[in-house]
Amino acid sequence: MSRIGNKPIAIPEKVKVTVADRDVKVEGPKGTLEMSFTPHVEIDVEDTEIVVKRRSNAGRDKAFHGLTRSLLNNMVVGTSEGFEKKLEINGVGFKAALKGKSLTLNLGFSHPIDFPIPEGIKIEVEDNTKLKISGIDKQVVGQCAAKIRSYYPPEPYKGKGVRYENEIVRRKEGKTAQGK
Repeated sequence: MSRIGNKPIAIPEKVKVTVADRDVKVEGPKGTLEMSFTPHVEIDVEDTEIVVKRRSNAGRDKAFHGLTRSLLNNMVVGTSEGFEKKLEINGVGFKAALKGKSLTLNLGFSHPIDFPIPEGIKIEVEDNTKLKISGIDKQVVGQCAAKIRSYYPPEPYKGKGVRYENEIVRRKEGKTAQGK
């Protein structure tokens, strides 16, 4: 039994949900999201909630039950409140700057890295070392943050690199000189 799949999704006042066969459209103050879902689940809009029901107790139907509910909840939350991820850049001379529709990262390489900002994503740079990535689609926001972090993940010896705001990087002790 899926505990997540059985929970109804509350629809905020400013959000409008439309279900047509397997296609769901969610409109809110931040924007509009559309997604097609599998035929293994049924999606019903009842007054101020969305209820996800599975068609049978087959393994595949159970698997899609909780997933569909989570994706729908992310759509409702994204169109009403939005999602954001924060990144920090640590290292001497490491910095970021916005240039038009791209983010320029100087991460100690011989060349700057130009990251094209995806559609629907907003990036803010504070103090040249703090990035705030925001948007209405949770998957795109997370993927964008992960891609930026992948250019120079935090390393354990000096702690240099791009990390999430509250990420803990376990530091390692460097080599020590052996005396004879």
